[in-house]
Amino acid sequence: MDKIFFTYKIPDEGMLLLKKFDVEVNTEDRFLPKEEIIQKAKDAAALVTLLSDKIDAEVLESLPKLKIIANYAVGYNNIDIDEARKRGIRVTNTPEVLTDATADLTMSLILAASRRIVEADRFVREHRFVGWKPDLFTGPSLSGKTLGIIGLGRIGKAVAKRAEAFGMNVVYCSRKPLLSNEEEKLNVSHLSLEELLRSSDFISLHVPLTQETYHLLNEKRLSMLKAGAVLINTARGPIVDETALIKALRSGRLAAAGLDVYEEEPDVPQELIDLDNVVLLPHIGSATKEARIEMAMMVGRNVAAVLEGKEPPNPVV
Repeated sequence: MDKIFFTYKIPDEGMLLLKKFDVEVNTEDRFLPKEEIIQKAKDAAALVTLLSDKIDAEVLESLPKLKIIANYAVGYNNIDIDEARKRGIRVTNTPEVLTDATADLTMSLILAASRRIVEADRFVREHRFVGWKPDLFTGPSLSGKTLGIIGLGRIGKAVAKRAEAFGMNVVYCSRKPLLSNEEEKLNVSHLSLEELLRSSDFISLHVPLTQETYHLLNEKRLSMLKAGAVLINTARGPIVDETALIKALRSGRLAAAGLDVYEEEPDVPQELIDLDNVVLLPHIGSATKEARIEMAMMVGRNVAAVLEGKEPPNPVV
């Protein structure tokens, strides 16, 4: 019987799809170091991983029976894809199901960062609220402002629809612009990255992490932002140069930021923690119960398909 090793427990709905296999799960509330993954999965035909699990060439070389790595995430930059391909190991992810959850969180961060929700909450909890004042925690409105979306894939399009409901003007940049009729339907306009940065009041990132997008927003590009702009990142931390981001936030070039991801996740620089004009979340873009359950079921279907000699529904390789 094929063995499946889960590096971390996922919702039962996904695991129930695999009950006919030999399933072993890390039930401890901790992330396993590489050495333990190798040791526990040495006889596994399937490995179910999280983004925090670095599955590199050493891990793959140490798991000779491995047929599939099912990543419980839409991203897969934690896995050495080229090495897996060379070894004939299938890699799957959980696309599309995260779209609405991440788009909702993006709008939440836009509102929280611009309207200073976290600062105001802390202000009340510290018993500093003595009454209404004209200038108490003022921030920019969304209506009439320009939202620049970098990467107009499924999530970017979902954010655009939500932003339109708030009365925002939406511009975007993407490697492949939409057709004109698609732009009209979404009510969006295409700009170059530099034009978008210079003209947007709010910027939201929705591109994958690749060699091309690593530090896409570096010090030079952050210096192009309109004074008082707000930056939102629910994509991947390394897309933004955190050192340059901190500098921009301290200088006031950026009025605020809302971050769900970090460059050296899970480490968050103390300089970011010390800033009042940043909303910091622990990578919860997909954290709705519905999304997480569907992700688990996608993992289960992908693993079962490969172990039964079929094509997985959500292949990366």
